[in-house]
Amino acid sequence: MKVAVVGATGLVGTKMLQVLAERNFPVSEIVPVASERSVGKEVEFKGEKYKVVSMTDGIAAKPAVAIFSAGGSTSLEWAPKFAEAGITVIDNSSAWRMDPTKKLVVPEVNADVLTAEDKIIANPNCSTIQMVVALNPLHKKYGIKRIVVSTYQSVTGTGKKAVDQLFNERNGQEGPMAYKYQIDLNAIPHIDVFLDNGYTKEEMKMVNETKKIMGDNNIRVTATTVRIPVIGGHSESVNVEFENDFDVDEVRTLLAASPGVIVQDDPANALYPMPLWAHEKDEVFVGRLRRDETQPNTLNMWIVSDNLRKGAATNAVQIAEYLLGKGLL
Repeated sequence: MKVAVVGATGLVGTKMLQVLAERNFPVSEIVPVASERSVGKEVEFKGEKYKVVSMTDGIAAKPAVAIFSAGGSTSLEWAPKFAEAGITVIDNSSAWRMDPTKKLVVPEVNADVLTAEDKIIANPNCSTIQMVVALNPLHKKYGIKRIVVSTYQSVTGTGKKAVDQLFNERNGQEGPMAYKYQIDLNAIPHIDVFLDNGYTKEEMKMVNETKKIMGDNNIRVTATTVRIPVIGGHSESVNVEFENDFDVDEVRTLLAASPGVIVQDDPANALYPMPLWAHEKDEVFVGRLRRDETQPNTLNMWIVSDNLRKGAATNAVQIAEYLLGKGLL
């Protein structure tokens, strides 16, 4: 199967190539695609070097699937052109996520909505993905009324420039700034742009995408998203109120049996999820499970996942795996 990776030279594009190789997706030929300034550069896939080609040449190569991580404006311009050529696009940008004609998919939650007609499929926001993977089995059992989430997000979510800024600051070196402020030894409660309602775009992504993926507009979500000087993954403190009461041990058992979830919840032995341990893993790690003692039917939990993998590359590849397994590619 011929597979294109659009945005192949970026942080997420590079991770997509790595994940495709690690998961042994049946690639007969890889087609790395990027902007004109990157054409002719080389990327590596399974020990071989491949030359980056232009968007037009990427379409002409006629891949079965194109996994995009090239930014929203690029996706808006080029994803329809790939789709018109009969290529299935799995897009990692925010361009198509809230388009009512496009599916927004986390395979563990709602892959069954996909059909052969879906030629542009949206990959959700990284912080939303890990939260819904952990919450979906609980929603099915207890019914979620309201979610209050605060995130602690890795600089890798911003890109290579942000990673460089963090390490330049740590090493006392000058360099380009991805953020308005110093990120080392700091926490910045500002991810993406501020909107008229006082929330950031990242916060509203979590609100709106959660409802769409879980297929329930009655779930109330409020979010505060924060960038911290970490590279291993995103962490989330989640307070979730259910329609029905729960038993914490049953919650633990339910989560442990859920695909893509690993429970790390043993406070007596200081076992809980951390980005240091989630780094380069595909699972969503859940711990610090405890009842909110201030109101009924409410649970506190801590959710961690590698934002470049499950939050981006792995989720996109899993969508392709699902399509392939169902004969939709």
